Amino acid sequence: MKSPVVVVAITLTAAILVAASLLIFTGMRKSSATSTLNAPAIGLKHAHLA
Repeated sequence: MKSPVVVVAITLTAAILVAASLLIFTGMRKSSATSTLNAPAIGLKHAHLA
């Protein structure tokens, strides 16, 4: 078992990545319909870099 600190850190990191991806997705969707296709790719890039 991992220590609680590690579990909390991983959970927080995942939550932040999801929130950032959602913000990017909704922001792009509001700016223009064509950019919606690029939002998932940007979200994946953020998740991959982390």
